[in-house]
Amino acid sequence: MRRREGDGCPVAGALQLVGDKWTMLVVRDLVSGPRRTTELLAALHPISSRTLVGRLRDMQRDALIERHDLGGSPPHVEYALTTRGRRLLPFLDALRLLGQSLDCNECEDRKERLGDYCEACPHKTDIEPARGPTRRRERDDSIVLL
Repeated sequence: MRRREGDGCPVAGALQLVGDKWTMLVVRDLVSGPRRTTELLAALHPISSRTLVGRLRDMQRDALIERHDLGGSPPHVEYALTTRGRRLLPFLDALRLLGQSLDCNECEDRKERLGDYCEACPHKTDIEPARGPTRRRERDDSIVLL
């Protein structure tokens, strides 16, 4: 983790850490557990893969997330919040409440548009239980005859 340059103010340092548009959205999507890069890319549409990977690297360098290499071919990688990253959750809740109080968006708007609430939403009730360190889909080895 690198020290932030600036005027020495903790507010300025914190804003340098989380001031990027995508940082708190990545945190929001990692609240319920580890996610693969492709899952984050889909959840954060319209972020580009280049922007997401750069942001993930910055967050890893700042010790907000950790990267787990699951191996395989092609390689599979998951990201999870660290203890330090979880310290951002009260800030995430405050941002959600601020957005609601300013009538920025409604949770129901997202559900109607995308079919589900965001990962950190208090309305989300169908959170999948953690299934260990990976979230791999069951492999279907059946043969399809055409």
